[in-house]
Amino acid sequence: MLSASPGSRGPSRRAKRLIVTGDDFGLALPVNEAIEAGHRDGILRAASLMVAAPAAEDAIARARRLPELHVGLHLVLVDGTPRLPPEQIPDLVTQDGVLLDDLFAAGVRFFFRPAARAQLRAEIRAQFEAFAKSGLALDHVNAHNHMHLHPTVLSIMLEVGRDYGLQAVRLPYEPVAWSSDAGVGTQLARWLSNLGLAPWLALLRGRLRRAGVHFNDQVLGLHQSGAMDEAAVLALLGRLREGVTEMYFHAATRRCPEIDGPMPDYRHEDELAALLSPRVRAEIERLGIAPIAFSELAVCAAEPRTP
Repeated sequence: MLSASPGSRGPSRRAKRLIVTGDDFGLALPVNEAIEAGHRDGILRAASLMVAAPAAEDAIARARRLPELHVGLHLVLVDGTPRLPPEQIPDLVTQDGVLLDDLFAAGVRFFFRPAARAQLRAEIRAQFEAFAKSGLALDHVNAHNHMHLHPTVLSIMLEVGRDYGLQAVRLPYEPVAWSSDAGVGTQLARWLSNLGLAPWLALLRGRLRRAGVHFNDQVLGLHQSGAMDEAAVLALLGRLREGVTEMYFHAATRRCPEIDGPMPDYRHEDELAALLSPRVRAEIERLGIAPIAFSELAVCAAEPRTP
């Protein structure tokens, strides 16, 4: 496990600070195994828990054995398993009782249907409540498929989150220039994607600031999701900016149906290898990058700016 230097109060505001997170904690045993290995023997410091996923109880048990693993809530509001019984949230689920996997259709329902908004609020509260019952400290909150960019989801998440100690949220913004190894067509698609997301990111930043909720400056792992192997991570570390960057992974020890279905093209084992890579660890140390967690952002924010 990569950790900050002993006795350090934290890096200055202008330092390069890195939060390394494992997503989908609780989705399946191979994911949980990878997060535990990445934390014990690698650079991973945080994980985002899916409280209603099949292996959530195993994930919680592992987290209790890992007191230095910072665990947050990965709200699942689309393309997954709800916490509430399907009959209580009929506007959020399919006939099979699983959450809608059409993100656009779900977003339209959240915005325009009062019944769907009420059900969404109930489901979000149920997931916060399940996390609270785990006894784990709430390090951060984010949403599956970045659905917290949706203004309705964001408003409810912040409203409900106040009751559960919400203090930090992922900002899913990745500068396209950081992925400059991509081809021209891919680069153009990423620029257009960032342009389309710009107003929603601005809304997210503004609301988080007004709510007094901390967030990262940028992420790594958005444009190369599922392909964060050692070479990709080393290249991205070399482009790291000053400020707080979150680098998130979808690691697993092996393939299984739970991850093959939603992520058939992801190279989960390669992402785990990157988390465990001695070369990656050495590069972080060589570049003077300070490892932190979301729950430490309050300390960083309180530090005076370097002239």
